Amino acid sequence: MRIALFFLLSLAGLAKDLDFNGRWNITVPNEPRRRAWWLEVDGAGTAAIKGRFVGAPGGDMNAIPEISAKGGVLRFVFERNYLRQPSGANKGVYTARIVKGDLVGEFQIEGHPASKLAFVGKRAPVIKDKEDGKWKPGKPVEIFNGKDLSNWSALVPGKELGWKVEGGVMKNVAGANNLVSSQKFWNFELHGEFRLGEGSNGGLGLRGRYEVQIIDDFGKAPDTHGTGALYSRIKPRENAVKKPGEWNTYDIRLVGRTVTVIVNGVTVIDRGEVEGLTAMAHDPNEEQPGPISVQGDHGAVEIRKLTVTPLVR
Repeated sequence: MRIALFFLLSLAGLAKDLDFNGRWNITVPNEPRRRAWWLEVDGAGTAAIKGRFVGAPGGDMNAIPEISAKGGVLRFVFERNYLRQPSGANKGVYTARIVKGDLVGEFQIEGHPASKLAFVGKRAPVIKDKEDGKWKPGKPVEIFNGKDLSNWSALVPGKELGWKVEGGVMKNVAGANNLVSSQKFWNFELHGEFRLGEGSNGGLGLRGRYEVQIIDDFGKAPDTHGTGALYSRIKPRENAVKKPGEWNTYDIRLVGRTVTVIVNGVTVIDRGEVEGLTAMAHDPNEEQPGPISVQGDHGAVEIRKLTVTPLVR
């Protein structure tokens, strides 16, 4: 009887562990930058469990170095300089359970109770829309009107905006707030025109979830963190950015999970697959329309054009 009970309990625990497998979009209510996280777990319930994560605490998509699922508890750990102190790395510990289909858990820097953050993950949805040649342009929307920032709001409450409009150009100071458009979009084409100073960088968030990188990397090799990249996910074919101080154009097309990026007339990503959220994500509801966001919390960026053309059947 005891052996049978132990066997049944083991099976129940294994079933719970298997539930961790898949991709999760994670809301973190008190995350100071208002960012969402992303998690992928594969092989839970086996000795070959592995995972990938966005949000720990920087911007990359990282393979998880230490991960386990046992008895219905998922645990993974990164060693990073979370506290950004000369003392070096700390352990960031993430634990979670499945509660009514959601991934419910908390993060804490080991030895620092004040760092605790609760989080809730929803399974990433299957998006059925495909880039099949049947999507046609609708009526363009000028989300930057060339006059003011009335179509935009600050992402982080209580933080100074740090943006202004001069001579038809929206400009930020380094370390400014991120901007979020008041209008939301689903499938669309985005035309943008931007200019960078030397050593500066920024980004455009598609649906508030997927960042296309903007950075001064003229003359450098293509990189997942370079101009035209889907940040830390898709490397551009080539680096087509112009020298600092020159105006660049972006033409981006997003249908479902398919993205095409054209930089200064050069196609650098052609129908790339968007696996999930990037570090700039603040709207994790992938099944819904989302805003356009503009990164201002890094370097200084100038933008003179942002036009969104919705795509319709």
